[in-house]
Amino acid sequence: MPEWLDRVLSILIGDHRHYSIERRLFNTISLLNAVTNIGGAFAVSMSQSHEFLFVLHLGTGLVFGAFYYLSRFKDAYRVLYWPFVALILAFLFINSLFNAGSSGGAHYYFIPALVIGIILSAKVRRTIGAFLVFGVTTAALFIVEQHHPDWITQYASPMERTLDVSSNLLFVQFLTGILVVVLTKNLNQERAKSDSLLLNILPASIAEELKSNDSVSPRHYESASVLFTDFVGFTQIAEGMTPEELIAELDACFSRFDAIARKHKLEKIKTIGDSYMAVGGVPSANNTHVVDSVLAALEIQRFMMKVAEGKKALNRPCWQLRLGIHTGPLVAGVIGREKFAYDVWGDTVNTASRLESSGIAGRINISGATYEQVKDFFVCEYRGKIAAKHKGEIDMYFVNTIRPELAQGAKPEEPNQKFVELFNLLARGSPTVESPFVTLSSKKQTP
Repeated sequence: MPEWLDRVLSILIGDHRHYSIERRLFNTISLLNAVTNIGGAFAVSMSQSHEFLFVLHLGTGLVFGAFYYLSRFKDAYRVLYWPFVALILAFLFINSLFNAGSSGGAHYYFIPALVIGIILSAKVRRTIGAFLVFGVTTAALFIVEQHHPDWITQYASPMERTLDVSSNLLFVQFLTGILVVVLTKNLNQERAKSDSLLLNILPASIAEELKSNDSVSPRHYESASVLFTDFVGFTQIAEGMTPEELIAELDACFSRFDAIARKHKLEKIKTIGDSYMAVGGVPSANNTHVVDSVLAALEIQRFMMKVAEGKKALNRPCWQLRLGIHTGPLVAGVIGREKFAYDVWGDTVNTASRLESSGIAGRINISGATYEQVKDFFVCEYRGKIAAKHKGEIDMYFVNTIRPELAQGAKPEEPNQKFVELFNLLARGSPTVESPFVTLSSKKQTP
């Protein structure tokens, strides 16, 4: 659909992001009925003997227009269903009497009218009620025709009947087609909203599997990189903030973290209080997840430094960030049937959490396993064996920056072409990636 037409429909019917499908459907159908009946009034006005039909069409068209206004601008669609159905039935019943009853073409409109009643019903009771009242009204029309034929206005000539029946039949088909298009468009919009919501919860491939199979098989990954962050001094600073300010601050930080994670192909797993967790190498396994994770970590810390500078300029307290990364095997999947979420499990996850808690504010703390896979890309600083809770002593490193020979001269925080070439070699599955600029031994390196 052209963008301009979508904007026009949003103005007339209501934006699908803010209006429920029931309200949009009521707006659409009430407006359609208003336009159809008012247009029909001018069509029958061409005949000198149909003054009453002109008034009938125009009057009901204006009432349909009032229903549209009350629904579109006053949010009153919930209480308008039965008045709307009653108006449709009254109009069709009277219009059929003045158009030769079952011999004419006006009664064809009962078919799309019932479709309208069912589309708008939204509840089982209303749907059953719609079937009943439409059935009763149709039966009443045939009873009147059989017992009071004098109430029926017949056609002046066979030609008039042919023209009226054929034109009504064509318009009923056209109207039914419009109703199908309207319903399909609204259902597609609702499906798109549901899919978008699901993709905000689950990775795309996992969401598709869940929709197809109603479950997700857990997957084991031989290598993935888990990134944890945590704000230092969060509790103390949060005590001096209102709840609204606190949520706004966290939202601003985590939204930026989300964008950075997405940029570097990391999968956000969750936030827990002031902690943030993302994983590289899931759900799509790749060879670059370790480098991706460190690049994301560097960018996150640069962002937090800018935030801190802004806070200090305003003489306001600011959070500092600890960040830890560990690489190893893990299991990923979705468990539960309600409020499900994509998650990861394994010792790698626990160790990554210990790397974060054993770090220092403003620094990126990585394990020896992670270091071995990124040492050709980044300048790292060996911290020694650090005791981690329930993990014993772990080799830990700080990541300082991209190696000078792999960084842009004017922007040392940005990778240069040589970095990209090494990265691409790694992505293609090269068993070893050695920097063409430095020769690294297997011993622990310091800058």
